[in-house]
Amino acid sequence: MKKPPLSFWQIWNMSFGFFGIQFGWGLQMANMSSIYQYLGAEADKIAFLWLAAPVTGLLVQPIIGYYSDRTWTRLGRRRPYFLFGAIFASLSLILMPNSSAVWMAAGLLWILDASVNISMEPFRAFVGDLLPHEQRKAGFAMQSLFIGLGGVLSSLMPWLLGTVFGVADKTGEGNAIPLAVHLSFYIGSAVFFVAVMYTIFTTKEYPPEDMEAFEREKKETAGVGHAFVEIFRGIGSMPRMMKQLAVVQFFTWFALFCMWIYFVPAVAEHVFHGTPGTGDAPASPEYEEGAYWGGVLFAVYQGVCAVFSFVLIKIGKKFTARDIHTVCLLIGAIGLFSATLITNSMVLILPMILIGVAWASIVSMPYAMLSNALPPDKMGFYMGVFNFFIVLPQIAASLGLGLIMEHFLGGNTMNAIMLGAASMFIAAICVRIIDKDASEGVVQ
Repeated sequence: MKKPPLSFWQIWNMSFGFFGIQFGWGLQMANMSSIYQYLGAEADKIAFLWLAAPVTGLLVQPIIGYYSDRTWTRLGRRRPYFLFGAIFASLSLILMPNSSAVWMAAGLLWILDASVNISMEPFRAFVGDLLPHEQRKAGFAMQSLFIGLGGVLSSLMPWLLGTVFGVADKTGEGNAIPLAVHLSFYIGSAVFFVAVMYTIFTTKEYPPEDMEAFEREKKETAGVGHAFVEIFRGIGSMPRMMKQLAVVQFFTWFALFCMWIYFVPAVAEHVFHGTPGTGDAPASPEYEEGAYWGGVLFAVYQGVCAVFSFVLIKIGKKFTARDIHTVCLLIGAIGLFSATLITNSMVLILPMILIGVAWASIVSMPYAMLSNALPPDKMGFYMGVFNFFIVLPQIAASLGLGLIMEHFLGGNTMNAIMLGAASMFIAAICVRIIDKDASEGVVQ
């Protein structure tokens, strides 16, 4: 079926749910390491405690992609998954800051990540479902815009509440997690749910062209066993470009995970000279101030992502996605490296600007290159399989960074950021293995 072009506001509506999803992700990325430390976790254990994020993505996204390709209800194909994930993610966000122990926070992180993945994965396929080929760049760039906006507000929220509005440091109930973090997660719960519901109510999906053939194929491929067979078969039959992008994604997301896990503690410890909580001893005021500022710095790179998404739309008409992504990843590597050399909290804004440029490309250009290479009837499935190469490096980081920190990096969180810079530089070099012709065929 020839898909009609959509207007700017139609693309806006179909992408708006990503604002809520990224609001939830942003709260998690900027606050989970400090939450663990508020509850007494040691620095070399934090990476392992983050294992929930990549493992749930590895398990959930391909399965959700597979079944969403085979779903058609009154709500459509992808929207039922948006709704189900939003309900459970919102509840998890409410419960997270009320954790009373490290094990409780870690368990809730598993539930939260699984729920967010259920909502998020179909949004990638949504672009391929609803937009013609020539508008897919704009569709992914619009998602990049909302990823940036959601990340800005969620990352800033604890700092705004705690520093600007003077919300009390503690809950008054013996909970080590500051009240500003509590309120931020409650607000995030509402934003997540409302944003996803907005997309559900404002965007309609195209039904299968041949409903009888669709229902017949769904019956023939029913069952969890068949789903797993298809997933493993799909890995072996990935398009060539997808295999090339997989290498790039591995090093890119390893670098990002180094930053997400260790950057906020690094700022709090090495720039603000704070002391994290240990056992019954609370975190020092300097650590809390540094953790809040780390959230502000995360907001900076997310804000740059939102602004630079418009730049990507413009330069995408003149340059290939391959070339754009190479340059952006190099800029991100420079940003991570320079952050390790800076001891002034305000000056740290500059490397975060560079990281924001890379982030805008990371969440759009690989998908723009990939989407036109995928068969339409397996768009959700292959987008889910593609997620393997996002979560596998994160699993490697979760399992290995603790040992690397202990034995090679001297327990220094800034050294972990340096490792991330090296990984992102390797990712930029690996972009050059992607077929040039394929890249030019996508960015026109």
